[in-house]
Order: sequence, then C-alpha cells, then structure tokens
Amino acid sequence: MDIQGRKLIKIATAGSVDDGKSTLIGRLLYDTHSLTTDKIEAIERSSKQRGYDYLDFSLATDGLVAEREQGITIDVAHIYFNTDKTNFIVADTPGHVEYTRNMVTGASTSQVAIILIDARKGVIEQTYRHFFIANLLRMSHVVVSINKMDLVDYSEDVFLKIKSDFDALVEKSHFAEEQITFIPLSALKGENVTRKSEHMPWYVGNTLLDHLEVLEPEDLQESTAARFPVQLVIRPKTEAYHDFRGFSGKLYGNSLQVGDRVAVLPSGNESTIKSIHFFDQELESVAPGASVVLTLSDEVDCSRGDMIVKVGEEPSSEKSISATLCQVNSKNLRVGQKYILQHGVNRVLAKVEQIKAKIHADFSGTEETEQLKLNDIGKVQLRLSKPVHFDSYHRNKSNGAFILIDEGTFDTVSVGFIE
Repeated sequence: MDIQGRKLIKIATAGSVDDGKSTLIGRLLYDTHSLTTDKIEAIERSSKQRGYDYLDFSLATDGLVAEREQGITIDVAHIYFNTDKTNFIVADTPGHVEYTRNMVTGASTSQVAIILIDARKGVIEQTYRHFFIANLLRMSHVVVSINKMDLVDYSEDVFLKIKSDFDALVEKSHFAEEQITFIPLSALKGENVTRKSEHMPWYVGNTLLDHLEVLEPEDLQESTAARFPVQLVIRPKTEAYHDFRGFSGKLYGNSLQVGDRVAVLPSGNESTIKSIHFFDQELESVAPGASVVLTLSDEVDCSRGDMIVKVGEEPSSEKSISATLCQVNSKNLRVGQKYILQHGVNRVLAKVEQIKAKIHADFSGTEETEQLKLNDIGKVQLRLSKPVHFDSYHRNKSNGAFILIDEGTFDTVSVGFIE
C-alpha cells in the first residue's frame, strides 16, 4: 500500500518482436485514461501518416527514436497508470536475447510478470527465456497473455494448445510457489484487456486489468525474516530532540513492532525497539516495504550499513558465497578477477574463485566455461575480503541480491543472486 492506502502493483512485461507488448501497454494506458490529450492526438496523427485504419497504441510506449523506427523495444521504460483502487508501475523490458541484461535489471523490482505470446506463433525459444528470467527473479505471479487472438479466429483450440505447451515448460521450473494465469486477448482491439470479449465466450476468466486489480500486494511479497538495513543515523541535536538517536531505513521481509527484541549486525549487540517513527507519526508496528526511523532502548553501536534483525532470525555471515550472475557489462568475467561487491549499502572487495557453469536460459541445462560474456548467466564462487550478512535470494530477495563493480571504472559488471 502507498501512504494514501491505495494498492501499488509493480509489473514487468516481456515479449518477442511483434508480439504486441507495446500495443498492450498502450491499450491499458488508453483505456484507463492515463494518456494526455496531446499524446492521444500524436498517436492519431502518426497512425494516419502510416496509413493505419486503427490507433497504433505502441507509439505510447516506444520512446526512443530507434524503437519507433524499428518497432521494437530496446531500453527499459517505467510506465505509470492507475485505476480507482490501484496504482500500477510497468517495467516495459525488451525480450530479445541481446537485451537479457535489460530484462533482468528492469524486472528485478517487479512483483508480477506479463509474458506475451503471439497466438499465431505459440511458445517459442524467447518464451523459454522470458519464463526462465521470471524464475530467476523469483516472481511469484506470472500472467501468460496470449495475444492476437483475432488473427486465429478466436480459436479456443489454439489457446488450449499454447496453454498445454506452456504447462510443459512450467514443469521444468524449480520455483514451486509460482502462480500461472492464462488470458487470451487482442491488444489491438482491446478484447479481454479492460473489457470482456464477445468473440471468446469460452473464456470465463477475468480481463487482464480485472485480474491485476484483484491481486493483493501482501500476497505478492515474500514472507520471511525481517531485515532493516540502516541507511542513516538521525541525530537532530535540537532543543526539542536533544537526545534523539534514530536509525532510518526501509524494512524488508516481515513486520517489526515496538517491544521486539533485536540484534544489530555486525556487532551482534542486542536491544529492544523503543519507538517507530514515520514522518510526524509514531507507530506501534511497521509492515515490510515501509521506510521508517527506529529508536532502540539501549545505546548500542549502530551506523550506516549495519542491519537490524530480530533476535534468533539472524542471516548468514560468510566470506565465501555461491551465486548466480547475469553479466551486464561487455568486459568478460573470468576467474581471478577482483571487483567491488555492493550488498545493500555495504561494499567489500570480491575475487572470482570459480566459474562453475554457464546456464542456458532455455532450461536446457548448463555447460562449462572459462568466462561469462555480456548477457550470459552463470554460477560462480566468490571470495570476499570480509563477511557480509546475507540470505539466499530465494529466501529474501532484498538481502540476497548484489552487484559487482569494476574497481577502475566503477561500472556495474554483474548483478548477482546468492544461492
């Protein structure tokens, strides 16, 4: 929930060339009245110039000149729209193999994945990759939108065949908690997007928008141990707050409340939560996802980069970690190379001890390799200069993710997920 009490749902989209992903997002924007008048006029004008007898809603999202000219999505765009009950943020990510890094980074903060499939083509190699990345990022809810049903005469048999093929793909997944929903639609004609299609009476489920609206943010969040990385120590040093010492940050995993017994890492010193502050409010408890200020009953050593956790729910603390990496830089990653590993706000030196395997993103297995190239995904072993306090990514996404940074250029080299 946001501070006004409205739901907030974060969505990542993925689709191959000409699957109609940009058209689908444009249709959602248009039907929810999220496009400005001048944007609608520009779409109408461009559609007429191209000789279309319909509105080309893909023009609402393809912001780069290269995207408009080629009709493909290259960069990640964040798009916002809302209904009476829900705010939506859409990470419109490219689906091509050469933009794997864009999809991984763009979808990393999303809760729901929408995977588009062209009804004429069915499940293809790119579909495997899109679903693999949704699995890699532990996205608990996937909506398989089978688009362009108008071009296959709204055939239920076509829909069922694609659903069966995708179900076979789901069986290869090791992420049992994933929920899959199939929706047949026509983005161009707006059928089953925000209104029910009269041409597909055999489909009795919700429209895409209705389905997204019934999702609850708390059902999409991981339920795990509370993690509160300290971003800043608050010391006002004013007359009114002369002795105030609070710790600001964002809570992940689970709730905290006044009276909870907590430990401060890395020192391990224990205390009790004395108060929880949100702007000018004082709260009794705080839910995950909220940014607040905590005060503790005892004068314990706590500074930026430390982590506050419940006693008995401490994370792992190691100098050696196994992780899955996605290479996002053109400089190849090799054994023996040294990087800066950033985990939350903490930075430590890291050395690549071993590249265990390159992972094929089509669920076909792994292969041995001596290096990871741009867009490759692989399993590695890293040795750190000092311990980090982490959870495995499948237990706590926020505390199980990191990036590797080039020591010389400070460019991001890889994004990592701790095993």
